[in-house]
Amino acid sequence: MPAFLLVFVYPTRWPVAAPCRKPSVSAIITTFMPRPTKITVLTGLLLILSMPSQSQDRSQARSMVVSRHGIVAASQTLAAQAGAQVLARGGSAIDAAIATNATLGVVEPMMNGMGGDLFAIYWEAKTGKLTAINSSGWAPRAMTVEALKEKGFTTMPQEGIHSVTVPGCVSGWSALYKRFGRLAWTTLFRPAI
Repeated sequence: MPAFLLVFVYPTRWPVAAPCRKPSVSAIITTFMPRPTKITVLTGLLLILSMPSQSQDRSQARSMVVSRHGIVAASQTLAAQAGAQVLARGGSAIDAAIATNATLGVVEPMMNGMGGDLFAIYWEAKTGKLTAINSSGWAPRAMTVEALKEKGFTTMPQEGIHSVTVPGCVSGWSALYKRFGRLAWTTLFRPAI
């Protein structure tokens, strides 16, 4: 089952009690265990955005942390709080998403983490640019078509050790951080450690 993470960052000049407006920057990160389902990021976004806005039973909802610097929603309160703290220290939405995702790997290890894959869509209102990354796992270096044929396979195995990929989550964090990160890389992992 995918774990969805939603981070909204509001301009710091808005007062805390400002009416809800379109966020200036948002990041959506989904992480999957090594065998992802076919639910796409867009489907997840549509599901999140189609939820009714009126008050509802929160017993099965996402944990959300709202602060002066933005909103972080995750499946675990501690992870959402880690992301909100990164925003409060001046971090970008990607910084917050990485911190939240790393913390989810500790507090919810059976659902996601460093051993999984990462898919992200990042919208930057300031530039009007949309960036997407598919950091799903790739085949191990020695896993070639020839190597599979030598083992008697005529098609790509769907089960077993030969279907396993190298996790792509950390590589995705790194790529996003290099482009959009603000805070020191090591500080993003402090809440998880």
